[in-house]
Amino acid sequence: MNSDYVISLRNVAKHYPIGDGRFTALQDINLDFSQGEFSGLVGPSGSGKTTLLNIIGSLDSPSEGTASVLGKNIATLSHKESAQLRNREIGFIFQVYNLLPVYTVFENVEFALLLQNRSEAERKKAVMDALEWVGLTHLADKKPSKLSGGEGQRVAIARAMVKRPSIVLADEPSANLDARNTHGILQTMKDLNRELKTTFLFSTHDEKVMQYLERIIHLDDGRIAQDEIVHAQSTPT
Repeated sequence: MNSDYVISLRNVAKHYPIGDGRFTALQDINLDFSQGEFSGLVGPSGSGKTTLLNIIGSLDSPSEGTASVLGKNIATLSHKESAQLRNREIGFIFQVYNLLPVYTVFENVEFALLLQNRSEAERKKAVMDALEWVGLTHLADKKPSKLSGGEGQRVAIARAMVKRPSIVLADEPSANLDARNTHGILQTMKDLNRELKTTFLFSTHDEKVMQYLERIIHLDDGRIAQDEIVHAQSTPT
């Protein structure tokens, strides 16, 4: 596979056993993503978007074909190697923020760094930098129950970005947000993409999210129906 790509998928398929047969969630997926792309997987529920994100994020493995992420073959990684890849190189943002309610905003963001053996001073600087990126340094000591929906999602972005990952995977990140918060969140991610050259890959069917994407891969019944370059230039309204 071409080492110039941070993600490279060749003939990827995913099957799940059902009774005496099987269900095919993905079939004949061939995709490459370069560093710094801001792309999205688009399609209705059941089209295979989340399954594909899970494989790229090393949460699952393909049944057929090869998925290479940062030069590593996902199917051949041990449990420990997969965990290390996720911990150091991949950030996740989900539609459900999954913030730990008993911890502060600062502690929720810091959690991603605790397995990296960084000093307390290094962790503090990284967390405050991440909170500054999303405009929430003033809420560092607040608990999640005191946050609005938009603020909670910004904390989730900070948690994903605090380790400065090579790749961020965002699964329906706007599902629980209104239009104003969605645009704010997407602009924040776009700014981070430009500043840090992080590769962002979304799973979405939200038209507001699609306005920000530079590349859209349409999935239909587990197959690629269309792969188009959009080159979004201006801030959507």
